[in-house]
Amino acid sequence: MSNELLPYVEVNPSKTADAVVIWLHGLGDSGNGFAPIVPQLGLPENMAVRFVFPHAPIIPVTINNGMEMRAWYDIKTLSFEDRADMEGVQRSAAQVEQLLQREIANGIPPERIVLAGFSQGGVISYYVALRQTEKLAGVLTLSTYMCDADQTRQDWQDSNKDTPFFASHGAYDEMVPIALGKSAYMNLKEAGFNARWEQYPMQHNVHMQQLQEIASWLQDVLG
Repeated sequence: MSNELLPYVEVNPSKTADAVVIWLHGLGDSGNGFAPIVPQLGLPENMAVRFVFPHAPIIPVTINNGMEMRAWYDIKTLSFEDRADMEGVQRSAAQVEQLLQREIANGIPPERIVLAGFSQGGVISYYVALRQTEKLAGVLTLSTYMCDADQTRQDWQDSNKDTPFFASHGAYDEMVPIALGKSAYMNLKEAGFNARWEQYPMQHNVHMQQLQEIASWLQDVLG
């Protein structure tokens, strides 16, 4: 794997940041996709949170006829039983870990870092967070599921058992069935993690009520 950091879009607060949210986009999107939601969150200026929106690598995606697009891993089948290409998951997880370690090296303590992800990005967020040996501020997952490796819990660490996890999903999601999002949440709860679940009247997107509750949650974990 290259030692170069993933490219990213950064949204900075008006004063020096003392907390960071690393937010991973979904299949075919880019870091630009979620950057506009930062002002919509309406976080207080005194929170001084920097948002980092990395761009996934451009790779061929099998289910899209091999078309090249930004993706955190290849999707070789429509079956969720083995949908996530684990080699790609591990590669992307290592790249996100590099971003995380850069923030720590630059003076942001891990307990002031939130890892977030939508859809494919949420899969990577789960994978990275559950293997962390350092305690994070929080983990935010939207409209996503757990890859095969996370279903077994084999490599999960206890470091973030008390860390707030906020999982949310659309009740009418046509891309990632809500049952998969709920299953990931239940997996966390059964393993003793501090997890919260919310669902919204939407498809595979975001909802204004969801953003309001995410903003409140971020204030709780970073305020």
